[in-house]
Amino acid sequence: MNVLAECTLPEKILLAAHELEEAGQSPFSAEALIVSAWQKYPVTFGLKGYAEQYPDSNKVLASIMGEKGLAKRGWLVKMGQKLYTLSRDGKHVVRRLLSGEEPAPTKSSTSVVHVPKDQEKLLNTLFATTALEKFLEGRKQEWTFADACRFWNITDNLPAEVLDSRLDHLTAVLADLERQIGTGNAVLSNGRSVSGDDVAQLYEIHNQLSTRFSRHLTLLRNRGSRG
Repeated sequence: MNVLAECTLPEKILLAAHELEEAGQSPFSAEALIVSAWQKYPVTFGLKGYAEQYPDSNKVLASIMGEKGLAKRGWLVKMGQKLYTLSRDGKHVVRRLLSGEEPAPTKSSTSVVHVPKDQEKLLNTLFATTALEKFLEGRKQEWTFADACRFWNITDNLPAEVLDSRLDHLTAVLADLERQIGTGNAVLSNGRSVSGDDVAQLYEIHNQLSTRFSRHLTLLRNRGSRG
């Protein structure tokens, strides 16, 4: 088996980081890592429709930062504003990948997970949202509160307790899905394969929307309480 060909998206970024350090760039910038990952894996990290010409910076940044990113995972060490180095654990993963070793057999990286129908329905709804579309196209600065409402499945006339229940439910379901899928994949009834990284990305969007529109949510809660 060609282990490098089977690398996950975070592992590919880690190998790109290793190449930067081998070339004497340590610490390296997030921008340098974006370019290195794209040059090494243009199909994976290229901008949709322009993969050979331009990198998709969001694909790399989303895997570096956030609660499920490489820094939080302990594979990269943040040295400053958008400056990173490989950690000891990160270097260990690189050595394993380059030597062709299989991952530790705690959980098969190719295991297929079946998710309940209600969770599958939620995933399909989230994958069709404008919030995700804009995020993947590098247009999250164009997010509107309407995008957030569709992502969260809320309206502006919900009672405060229902609003919070919807948001808490989404958080809990995404966390549960990430635990279920782990390093494997969930195959939906429509044939779509969903990885743990896909779910982590949805979780990251949920968090970023919550931060961006916190004032809007507070206003809705206050209005709902008065109602």
